[in-house]
Amino acid sequence: MENKQNLQVIENLYNAFATGDMPTVLGSMDPAIEWNEAESNSLADGNPYVGPNAILEGVFARLGANHEHFGLKDVKIHGMNDNKVLATLRYDAKVKVTGKAYNAQAAHLWTLNNEGKITAFQQFVDTKKLADAEK
Repeated sequence: MENKQNLQVIENLYNAFATGDMPTVLGSMDPAIEWNEAESNSLADGNPYVGPNAILEGVFARLGANHEHFGLKDVKIHGMNDNKVLATLRYDAKVKVTGKAYNAQAAHLWTLNNEGKITAFQQFVDTKKLADAEK
């Protein structure tokens, strides 16, 4: 796919995530997507999550269960070569158990196939901020 189309796929995914439209988020993924959370992130225990259902249960459901709120802020999408898209953003969240909020810098590296489906995801995030909020 052309870079502009890849950027639109990822922009649509973030817009759907922001409104809680999980069918659209999951529908943008290839059935065999490989999703990796950042090393040292508590959600990395399932790496790699393979397939949309594994991501829904292992990542998104756990985020919802563990947070009073979890939002993405200041999302900037950058086109790259080889069907890759980089997003830079911040997580704005509050952990339920501790009541601690965090605002953490993050980057997401997306890989798409020629049909515009997401085949891979790699998260990069300030895992110390996340871990401190969980204690």
